[in-house]
Amino acid sequence: MKKLLLLALGLFLFAIPSHAQSADASISYSYFRLGNSNGLNQNGVSGSVGFYPAHFLGLVGDFGVYHASPGGVSTNTSTYLFGPRLILRNPLRINPFVQALAGGSHLTATGFSPSNQFAFSVGGGVDLGMLPHLYLRPQVDYVGLRNSGQTLNCTRASVGVAIRF
Repeated sequence: MKKLLLLALGLFLFAIPSHAQSADASISYSYFRLGNSNGLNQNGVSGSVGFYPAHFLGLVGDFGVYHASPGGVSTNTSTYLFGPRLILRNPLRINPFVQALAGGSHLTATGFSPSNQFAFSVGGGVDLGMLPHLYLRPQVDYVGLRNSGQTLNCTRASVGVAIRF
């Protein structure tokens, strides 16, 4: 049994070529629409870190903080999401991607108690090569905030830079 486990581990380590592994980090300005028609417009920053064990598949951590002050009421939303990203890399350095993430969010508003809820996101974008390791990254995501059996539908539009290692 021990030899079989060592053989499986060895095959696994040699099956993933080392040149296919990469990572990236991004930081973006984000417009976050909290809710739909009668929602709240928030501005903030989002960032992500991705590890790509395969050329087309990555594991991503995405974090964002957004703020608005309508009528003097300070409202803040924070998101922390994790999941897979599929990316189509090509020689033109125009790399579209899609992702499906899940995690949590934290909402605070002046005069109200803070709340935590389950969050999920589906979206995508494109990495546009500017320099050898620097990309412009526009991105659009649907974000759902789930609490007490109801889902608050949100939209996030971001533009920023990504650095690939």
